[in-house]
Amino acid sequence: MERVVHLAGLLRRPLVGGDGEVVGRLSDLIVRLRGRDYPLVTGLVARVGGREVFLPAEQVADLEGQRITLVSPRVDLRHFERREGEVLLRADVLGHRVIDVADVELVRAYDIELEQRPDGWMVTCLDTRRPPRLRGVMGGRGGQPDWRDWKSFEPLIGHTRSARVRGPFARLGRLKPADLADLLEEANRTESHEILQTVHADPELEADVFEELEPDSQLRLLRERTDAEIAQVIARMRADDAADAINELPQARRQPVLDALPAGQRTKVLTLMGFNPSSAGGLMALDVLTATGSARVAEALRAAGEARTLQPEALTSVYLVGEEKQLLGVITLVELLQADPKAPLEDVVDRDPVRAGPDTDVEDVALLMTDYNLLTVPVVDDEDRILGVITVDDVLDAVIPEDWRRREPAPRPPHHADEPTPGPPPHDTPPHS
Repeated sequence: MERVVHLAGLLRRPLVGGDGEVVGRLSDLIVRLRGRDYPLVTGLVARVGGREVFLPAEQVADLEGQRITLVSPRVDLRHFERREGEVLLRADVLGHRVIDVADVELVRAYDIELEQRPDGWMVTCLDTRRPPRLRGVMGGRGGQPDWRDWKSFEPLIGHTRSARVRGPFARLGRLKPADLADLLEEANRTESHEILQTVHADPELEADVFEELEPDSQLRLLRERTDAEIAQVIARMRADDAADAINELPQARRQPVLDALPAGQRTKVLTLMGFNPSSAGGLMALDVLTATGSARVAEALRAAGEARTLQPEALTSVYLVGEEKQLLGVITLVELLQADPKAPLEDVVDRDPVRAGPDTDVEDVALLMTDYNLLTVPVVDDEDRILGVITVDDVLDAVIPEDWRRREPAPRPPHHADEPTPGPPPHDTPPHS
């Protein structure tokens, strides 16, 4: 028969010896992290005579019932001092926020479930549903406890005391950049610092995450870095997003960051900074897949396959250009796949592509995309030379009203792709350690 207790109900319970004498009261439980295994209870913190003392787990005969029974009433009265890597369930987890990996949100742990297994008592579940008695005070949902596997969460986020023994949050690196950006925008300073430390291990992912951040959050996180560190992130961002990021920096920091960028990225960023940020020129991507009229369909497809440095959202079409880069036509990749591989491009392209000038308002670009069912629109100068391409994701980002962004997000569908493989559920046959 499974033996389960809940931390909220254990706290302040009396600790009694075999003779029934009250020794003290439970103040906290100490656990040892074990990687992918459930944390194991290694001791208790008891309040005895006005001080907190340590009791090893082996001294506990029973955690169930209205009293916690000890093997012996003898207690070492030296003041409890936390050791490196120890986690205190009440002080460090209960009431603190954890990351729900499947739903990609920060939630609070309102109770902790422990189960007795052959190795001892271990943490198996968290309850993140606010108790009914707190609804009126704190707002939000409440109701019956919602016990979920400990392994569904990244607990101890922002908890520096245990960072060394926990290691990096490997599962966070598998989340989408937009999801990580959402977490950062919701996190406090300590939490966001630790999330960023994990993301920083993958520079490309770090740049993608900063691209997804709202401008105020992006600026808040960038301002805490040196100019060289900002440049390292911006160097890997898309040029249009990099230009926006630099424009948001305080005036005194813009030029030092620009000077620290690689020459190629600096040139692109300076080009885009010359346009109104809300115009087609300010939003366009400068890298475009072009071909000349003498090229054939097969060559264009091969070029698309090899264009690994181009922004994927911009790689929906191939643009036919003349000797002076004048825009002569466009063909989508789908149309290329369906065309005769030996056919010349000039025979299969649309000779009158929809286009926009660099000063075109983003709202007008959005209307063009809607009217012609486009994912991208080329941007051309007065001589019809192609300057870049504006993508639908950038247009949506610019035209979605600000109050829409603050709406409560729609419920996420069931999602298990990023979940760990936790083994048997907490109340099934215990795993071997």
